[in-house]
Amino acid sequence: MIASLKGKIIAKADNFAIIEVNGIGYEVFFSSRAMKALPDTQSDFHCFCYLEANERQIRLYGFLTFEQLELFKIVRAISGVGPKAALEISAIGSLAQIKEFLGKDDTKFLEGLEGVGAKKAQKIILELSGKIKNLGALASKEKSKDLWEKDEAYLALAQLGFAKEKVKEALSHLPPHLTNNEERIKAALQILGH
Repeated sequence: MIASLKGKIIAKADNFAIIEVNGIGYEVFFSSRAMKALPDTQSDFHCFCYLEANERQIRLYGFLTFEQLELFKIVRAISGVGPKAALEISAIGSLAQIKEFLGKDDTKFLEGLEGVGAKKAQKIILELSGKIKNLGALASKEKSKDLWEKDEAYLALAQLGFAKEKVKEALSHLPPHLTNNEERIKAALQILGH
Protein backbone atom coordinates (compact mmCIF):
# COMPACT_ATOMS: atom_id res chain seq x y z
CA MET A 1 0.00 0.00 0.00
CA ILE A 2 1.30 3.45 -0.90
CA ALA A 3 0.65 5.61 2.18
CA SER A 4 2.73 8.70 1.38
CA LEU A 5 4.89 10.23 -1.35
CA LYS A 6 7.80 12.65 -1.11
CA GLY A 7 9.23 14.11 -4.31
CA LYS A 8 8.71 16.90 -6.84
CA ILE A 9 5.50 18.07 -8.48
CA ILE A 10 6.28 17.88 -12.21
CA ALA A 11 2.79 18.63 -13.60
CA LYS A 12 -0.64 19.78 -12.45
CA ALA A 13 -4.09 19.53 -14.04
CA ASP A 14 -7.60 20.39 -12.78
CA ASN A 15 -7.91 17.57 -10.26
CA PHE A 16 -4.57 15.77 -10.15
CA ALA A 17 -0.83 16.33 -9.95
CA ILE A 18 2.05 14.17 -11.09
CA ILE A 19 4.58 13.68 -8.32
CA GLU A 20 7.98 12.33 -9.32
CA VAL A 21 9.66 10.14 -6.74
CA ASN A 22 13.05 8.64 -7.65
CA GLY A 23 12.37 8.95 -11.38
CA ILE A 24 8.82 7.52 -11.24
CA GLY A 25 5.82 9.82 -11.80
CA TYR A 26 2.71 9.10 -9.73
CA GLU A 27 -0.66 10.51 -10.82
CA VAL A 28 -2.31 11.63 -7.58
CA PHE A 29 -5.89 12.98 -7.41
CA PHE A 30 -6.60 15.78 -4.93
CA SER A 31 -9.67 17.67 -3.74
CA SER A 32 -10.32 21.05 -5.39
CA ARG A 33 -9.24 22.80 -2.15
CA ALA A 34 -5.99 20.84 -1.99
CA MET A 35 -5.23 21.59 -5.66
CA LYS A 36 -5.37 25.33 -4.86
CA ALA A 37 -2.94 24.84 -1.96
CA LEU A 38 -0.36 22.79 -3.90
CA PRO A 39 2.99 24.50 -4.48
CA ASP A 40 4.23 25.32 -7.99
CA THR A 41 5.66 22.67 -10.29
CA GLN A 42 9.26 21.63 -9.62
CA SER A 43 8.67 22.22 -5.88
CA ASP A 44 9.52 19.61 -3.28
CA PHE A 45 6.33 18.11 -1.94
CA HIS A 46 5.07 15.55 0.55
CA CYS A 47 1.55 14.15 0.78
CA PHE A 48 -0.31 11.25 2.33
CA CYS A 49 -2.01 8.84 -0.08
CA TYR A 50 -4.76 6.28 -0.38
CA LEU A 51 -4.55 3.66 -3.12
CA GLU A 52 -7.88 2.44 -4.43
CA ALA A 53 -8.04 -0.44 -6.90
CA ASN A 54 -11.05 -2.03 -8.56
CA GLU A 55 -11.75 -3.99 -11.73
CA ARG A 56 -11.74 -0.81 -13.86
CA GLN A 57 -8.85 1.27 -12.50
CA ILE A 58 -6.19 1.92 -9.90
CA ARG A 59 -6.08 5.43 -8.48
CA LEU A 60 -4.02 7.28 -5.90
CA TYR A 61 -5.81 9.94 -3.83
CA GLY A 62 -3.68 12.58 -2.11
CA PHE A 63 -4.06 14.48 1.16
CA LEU A 64 -2.14 17.38 2.69
CA THR A 65 -2.51 16.02 6.24
CA PHE A 66 -2.77 12.64 7.93
CA GLU A 67 -6.07 13.79 9.48
CA GLN A 68 -7.58 14.31 6.00
CA LEU A 69 -6.50 10.81 4.96
CA GLU A 70 -8.16 9.26 8.02
CA LEU A 71 -11.36 11.25 7.43
CA PHE A 72 -11.39 10.15 3.77
CA LYS A 73 -11.21 6.48 4.85
CA ILE A 74 -14.16 6.94 7.19
CA VAL A 75 -16.30 8.78 4.61
CA ARG A 76 -15.35 6.34 1.84
CA ALA A 77 -16.61 3.43 3.97
CA ILE A 78 -20.15 4.92 3.96
CA SER A 79 -22.21 3.07 1.37
CA GLY A 80 -23.12 5.18 -1.64
CA VAL A 81 -20.26 7.67 -1.19
CA GLY A 82 -17.77 7.54 -4.05
CA PRO A 83 -14.10 8.52 -3.91
CA LYS A 84 -14.62 11.98 -5.47
CA ALA A 85 -17.21 13.00 -2.88
CA ALA A 86 -15.14 11.48 -0.04
CA LEU A 87 -12.09 13.41 -1.28
CA GLU A 88 -13.96 16.73 -1.25
CA ILE A 89 -15.53 16.06 2.17
CA SER A 90 -12.13 15.19 3.68
CA ALA A 91 -10.83 18.67 2.70
CA ILE A 92 -13.81 20.76 3.92
CA GLY A 93 -12.11 21.90 7.09
CA SER A 94 -10.29 20.89 10.22
CA LEU A 95 -11.54 18.02 12.33
CA ALA A 96 -12.75 20.53 14.94
CA GLN A 97 -14.82 22.40 12.32
CA ILE A 98 -16.40 19.19 11.01
CA LYS A 99 -17.21 18.06 14.57
CA GLU A 100 -18.88 21.44 15.12
CA PHE A 101 -21.03 20.99 11.99
CA LEU A 102 -21.94 17.47 13.10
CA GLY A 103 -22.87 18.67 16.58
CA LYS A 104 -25.38 21.10 15.05
CA ASP A 105 -26.74 18.51 12.57
CA ASP A 106 -25.84 21.11 9.95
CA THR A 107 -25.91 19.69 6.41
CA LYS A 108 -24.98 23.04 4.83
CA PHE A 109 -21.26 22.24 4.89
CA LEU A 110 -21.95 19.44 2.41
CA GLU A 111 -24.03 21.59 0.04
CA GLY A 112 -22.59 22.13 -3.40
CA LEU A 113 -20.41 19.05 -3.33
CA GLU A 114 -20.68 17.04 -6.53
CA GLY A 115 -22.70 13.86 -6.06
CA VAL A 116 -24.02 14.78 -2.59
CA GLY A 117 -27.73 15.54 -2.46
CA ALA A 118 -29.82 16.35 0.64
CA LYS A 119 -30.61 12.71 1.48
CA LYS A 120 -27.03 11.58 1.06
CA ALA A 121 -25.83 14.53 3.16
CA GLN A 122 -28.10 13.44 6.03
CA LYS A 123 -26.87 9.86 5.75
CA ILE A 124 -23.23 11.00 5.77
CA ILE A 125 -23.77 13.19 8.84
CA LEU A 126 -25.54 10.38 10.69
CA GLU A 127 -22.77 7.87 10.01
CA LEU A 128 -19.92 10.34 10.54
CA SER A 129 -21.23 11.42 13.94
CA GLY A 130 -20.61 7.98 15.39
CA LYS A 131 -17.26 7.36 13.70
CA ILE A 132 -15.47 10.70 13.87
CA LYS A 133 -15.08 10.89 17.67
CA ASN A 134 -11.98 8.67 17.65
CA LEU A 135 -10.36 10.31 14.64
CA GLY A 136 -8.65 13.24 16.43
CA ALA A 137 -7.12 11.01 19.07
CA LEU A 138 -5.87 8.60 16.41
CA ALA A 139 -4.28 11.32 14.29
CA SER A 140 -2.48 13.01 17.19
CA LYS A 141 -1.37 9.67 18.63
CA GLU A 142 0.06 8.67 15.25
CA LYS A 143 1.96 11.95 14.94
CA SER A 144 3.26 11.93 18.49
CA LYS A 145 4.40 8.31 18.41
CA ASP A 146 6.20 7.90 15.13
CA LEU A 147 6.43 11.02 13.03
CA TRP A 148 7.93 13.50 15.50
CA GLU A 149 10.85 11.21 16.29
CA LYS A 150 11.57 10.91 12.54
CA ASP A 151 11.07 14.61 11.80
CA GLU A 152 14.52 16.14 11.21
CA ALA A 153 13.33 19.72 11.79
CA TYR A 154 11.76 18.71 15.11
CA LEU A 155 14.93 16.90 16.25
CA ALA A 156 17.18 19.82 15.23
CA LEU A 157 15.06 22.40 17.07
CA ALA A 158 14.80 20.18 20.15
CA GLN A 159 18.60 19.84 20.18
CA LEU A 160 18.88 23.64 20.12
CA GLY A 161 17.17 23.61 23.51
CA PHE A 162 13.60 24.58 22.61
CA ALA A 163 10.82 22.90 24.61
CA LYS A 164 9.56 19.88 22.66
CA GLU A 165 5.88 20.85 22.99
CA LYS A 166 6.59 24.37 21.69
CA VAL A 167 8.55 22.92 18.76
CA LYS A 168 5.67 20.56 17.91
CA GLU A 169 3.22 23.45 18.05
CA ALA A 170 5.39 25.69 15.84
CA LEU A 171 5.93 22.96 13.24
CA SER A 172 2.22 22.11 13.24
CA HIS A 173 1.41 25.68 12.15
CA LEU A 174 3.68 25.63 9.08
CA PRO A 175 2.06 25.54 5.61
CA PRO A 176 1.87 21.97 4.21
CA HIS A 177 3.89 22.85 1.08
CA LEU A 178 6.99 23.57 3.19
CA THR A 179 8.82 20.23 2.96
CA ASN A 180 12.47 21.31 2.92
CA ASN A 181 13.83 20.84 6.46
CA GLU A 182 16.03 23.95 6.34
CA GLU A 183 13.04 26.11 5.34
CA ARG A 184 10.86 24.47 8.00
CA ILE A 185 13.47 25.16 10.70
CA LYS A 186 13.76 28.83 9.63
CA ALA A 187 9.98 29.28 9.58
CA ALA A 188 9.60 27.53 12.96
CA LEU A 189 12.33 29.73 14.47
CA GLN A 190 10.33 32.82 13.44
CA ILE A 191 7.28 31.39 15.23
CA LEU A 192 9.40 30.53 18.27
CA GLY A 193 10.60 34.16 18.36
CA HIS A 194 14.20 33.87 17.18
